[in-house]
Amino acid sequence: MRTDIAEDDIRAPSPDRDQPRRSASRRRLTAGTAQRLGLLAVIAGLVLTFGSARPAFYDQQLTVFPLLRDIAVFTVVGLSQMAVLSIGHMNLAVGRMAAFSAMFMGLAYQDWHLPLYPGLALGLLAGAGIGALTGWIITATGVNSFVVTLAMDFVLLGLVSLVYSQTTTAAAFTTKPAGMNELRTYSLGDVCVGPICGSPAVPQLFLFTVLAMLIVGYLYSRTRLGRELLLVGSNLKAAQLSGIPTTRRVVGAHALSGTLAALAGFLLAVTGGSFTAGIGSEFMIPSFLGPVLGGTLLTGGAVSVVGTLLGTTLTQVIRQGLTLLGIGLESLNIYLGAILLLALSTERIRTLISQRRAATTR
Repeated sequence: MRTDIAEDDIRAPSPDRDQPRRSASRRRLTAGTAQRLGLLAVIAGLVLTFGSARPAFYDQQLTVFPLLRDIAVFTVVGLSQMAVLSIGHMNLAVGRMAAFSAMFMGLAYQDWHLPLYPGLALGLLAGAGIGALTGWIITATGVNSFVVTLAMDFVLLGLVSLVYSQTTTAAAFTTKPAGMNELRTYSLGDVCVGPICGSPAVPQLFLFTVLAMLIVGYLYSRTRLGRELLLVGSNLKAAQLSGIPTTRRVVGAHALSGTLAALAGFLLAVTGGSFTAGIGSEFMIPSFLGPVLGGTLLTGGAVSVVGTLLGTTLTQVIRQGLTLLGIGLESLNIYLGAILLLALSTERIRTLISQRRAATTR
């Protein structure tokens, strides 16, 4: 068995006979670090380029604040997809799960009159539940996750639309609990410790993303559960022979994905100011772009939380910069699709190079 982790090599080493594997792990870690540094350099170069072409790109209130707010939302979306990519699955229903969970939050605020955070907790539970159901269907039927999540996407699309049409008059839950408007508009500049205040360019919503990253990063790099999830993605047969409850781990990965999708739905609803059936409709491509660009493998067994943030930042900087340059939505989608294709091609090339190097060292 092997565990490939872009953030940390947490596989327990074995003496002598495991030396080649340790060397391969060190090479993968070095490659992962180089990839993240490369992403950081590209982001910095793009920021300088767009800022030189359009000085408004540096405007804190008009550009930087909304850009960081978008990065906060789509990084959580990327983490949601990363959770199932870690076991070699994918979640094509990530956007609908966000809409499904946001629907419960809207009901909680408008009809059940819950405060902000209890309503959020209810939505997170709804997301975990629908994610766990999806994982259970995959393990019970043996059907590929692509097919199951695609079917779940259609089911949730119909269900969410039906509930909104039956329970709302404007196809949206518009009741805002106390604190929602402030969460949307306040920045770290409104948080002060004595005379020292945070940056007015960083939205308070970003704190939710940082918390999600810390929890997910700790899960995968420091806990047995995280190691077992990566082992399931790396080699399912070996994980089963090792006594790992693979069925529960698959269900757990999808439940985590659903929970993070719910959080992303909440952040997007707060950004937009209401809970609508269309929440999450644009999540599909960004959910793959962030983690794949950041070093998460589509085949499972390797994740990168920081890489997901950097990959998401890259795509959002490109989107924001091209928008300021007057590029239309259709062209934006072409560019983002090309970036995803390039990322997938790069991953394949990197895998082939690693295989050839391993073959030459034997």
